[in-house]
Amino acid sequence: MQTEVKKRMLQIPAKLYRIGELVNCTPFSRQTIHNYTIMGLIRESQWTEGGHRLYDESVFERLSRIIELKKTKTLWEIRRILTKEEPAGKMAEHGTSAENN
Repeated sequence: MQTEVKKRMLQIPAKLYRIGELVNCTPFSRQTIHNYTIMGLIRESQWTEGGHRLYDESVFERLSRIIELKKTKTLWEIRRILTKEEPAGKMAEHGTSAENN
């Protein structure tokens, strides 16, 4: 009798980044990352038990987009553009509606 072994794919946990790690990997300061979060330009994925924001890998794409847009747009214009580009599910997930922006 042959025992069947089920192949299991290991789930690689998503990497989460603290603000300090974003500062080390981007041209932005800690205060700028904080301000962009408050403004809704970027969003944290989770919070630590100690209350620190954690960002997922998608924040790097978002920050890259902000860098490009900053060449010709104000932060408020960027916010409006990024809100329009977000999938509807993401806006609802974060309690944001197009009406508020």
